[in-house]
Amino acid sequence: MLVVVAIMTVGIILGYFLRHKAMLIKINNRLTMWAIYLLLFVLGVSIGTNETIMKSLPTLGLKALAISSGGVVGSILLAWFTYTKFFKSKER
Repeated sequence: MLVVVAIMTVGIILGYFLRHKAMLIKINNRLTMWAIYLLLFVLGVSIGTNETIMKSLPTLGLKALAISSGGVVGSILLAWFTYTKFFKSKER
């Protein structure tokens, strides 16, 4: 856990000093998105190789769909709210 905190701290400090470099920010945003895509892919592979999950997948049914859909919709709404509240430039 200490390694995770240390890496995060180094990233914050580095980001603070490089925050005015537009090209680096653009590259960082793309790398972040691709890292998320990769993590989601690896998670999918992990689920696909887990026999217990794959066998019980048909029985999970509507409840699992509702829970996962609620999580996705909630995440999108919270991300939209956070973006509009804190990151969107105010038009004058």
